[in-house]
Amino acid sequence: MTDGRRRAFIGSFTAAGGPGIVTVSVALDDGALTVLGALNDLPDPSCLTLSPDGRTLYAVSETAEGAVAAYRVPGAGAGDVPEPVGSPVTVHGDGPTHLCVFAGHVLTANYGSGSVTAVPVRTDGGLGRSASGVFRHTGSGPHPQRQQGPHAHQVLPDPSGRWAVGVDLGTDSVRVYTLADGAPAQHREVALRPGSGPRHLAFHPDGARAYVLNELSPTLVVCRWDATEGELRPLAEIPVLPGPPAGDAYPSGVAVSPDGRFVWTATRGEDVLSVLAVEGHADGGAGTAGAAGMAGLRLTATVPCGGHWPRALTESRGFLYVANERSGDVTWFAVDPDTGAPRRGGAIPVAAASCVVVD
Repeated sequence: MTDGRRRAFIGSFTAAGGPGIVTVSVALDDGALTVLGALNDLPDPSCLTLSPDGRTLYAVSETAEGAVAAYRVPGAGAGDVPEPVGSPVTVHGDGPTHLCVFAGHVLTANYGSGSVTAVPVRTDGGLGRSASGVFRHTGSGPHPQRQQGPHAHQVLPDPSGRWAVGVDLGTDSVRVYTLADGAPAQHREVALRPGSGPRHLAFHPDGARAYVLNELSPTLVVCRWDATEGELRPLAEIPVLPGPPAGDAYPSGVAVSPDGRFVWTATRGEDVLSVLAVEGHADGGAGTAGAAGMAGLRLTATVPCGGHWPRALTESRGFLYVANERSGDVTWFAVDPDTGAPRRGGAIPVAAASCVVVD
């Protein structure tokens, strides 16, 4: 857009009254959001991602049937609602919760079935007619309700573009993938603390560190990442809350500042954003206070998330955007460049909001 604004897209759970995929404008000066329109043609488009060129939007359908869909992003003066490109493609997996573009494919992390699916991308940004491969996880964890089997929760490319990395809440592990003949192939699996329930991962801009946010315990695992070998090595586990939670506390989203100085997390139940300062270098051992210091991460503050049940957290150009699922709104925050502290700017209503993607 050319009027001092950019576009963003918000996903939501239509089964809970959400409007589908919502297009909003983003003010460049203060990060404020304004609703432009909505498209409700896909059940439960809970997670969205943009193609590298920003021209195509991809969405999962987080249903038992599991699907992924492609949309053409409208150009300047071409309207505000994305246009479907072809029909949704089944992912042969239950409940896809996350997706990414990797090596000419869209990969989906299928929570219910504990698998990762690859769907080829056509030259026009649309999707192939069927998935080209599915990799099914195996394993379980000690939590009696949440870890009876694998639950792939996220998949994303590493900064080098050579690897895809998947986070499995059910098996307490992170898996590194390549593609072999269009199908996900596991390169290695990295075990995390039993019962931690890893949910999401974010890379540091230096490409040598990664942060794994746990859902079943309010902690963040600092890891060293070796892009040459495709190897993730846990260094230390850091609390994201200043003390024991008063009740439910389920971390959901993690983001890293573009300059690499801060990490932010969102925690449902406690309904807070946490600020962690990045210090030092990615070095040290694992599991000790000394390792935590060498891993270079320190909790400095927590602030209210601006709503209830923050499901997702996105950073863009000095602003944070939080999708508050149960209060039905998306809140934006300006970030203090010196302290990393978020300052609430405002909110827009979006029922059952689940993610925010900014172009």
